[in-house]
Amino acid sequence: MENFMKLLLHDLEPNQFRTLFPEGLPDTLVVGPGESLRVCIGCFGCWVKTPGKCVIRDAYGDMGKQIASCSEFILLSRCFYGGFSPFVKSVLDRSISYLLPDFRIVNGEMHHKPRYAEQISLHACFYGPCTDEERATAERLVKGNAKNFNAAEYSVRFLKHAEEWREQL
Repeated sequence: MENFMKLLLHDLEPNQFRTLFPEGLPDTLVVGPGESLRVCIGCFGCWVKTPGKCVIRDAYGDMGKQIASCSEFILLSRCFYGGFSPFVKSVLDRSISYLLPDFRIVNGEMHHKPRYAEQISLHACFYGPCTDEERATAERLVKGNAKNFNAAEYSVRFLKHAEEWREQL
């Protein structure tokens, strides 16, 4: 699999993304809606049957390997009650193959062991209406995701509109 500097997982409609980035994003693997997404069925096949690869073979079946092929994992999502949009959450669920099924204790908390030696940076950007309480929830969520993904660093940003994200690059 080809290595990319960045992996962008977003929930923008294809036309909206093309309008924001008509030339695309260099050195970035972009994952967004467009293909039919089958949701994780919780079978743990990515851990025991086909280690590192989701047993559901669709456009999102290799998310674990795709995350491992980048140094920076960027999540761009509408804020849904302090969490990710249904699309982004479903793709993240399909990314569990990035981790091993075994556990370890990190700062008194149980987390999955990393499958890959390299650490990524995790950056989340939420857009749309978001209350202070939802922001606090989103910040805790991303912090937890960063721990679970064994990220070297993480950040969380909030924007009123997705289009503002282009200016933040």
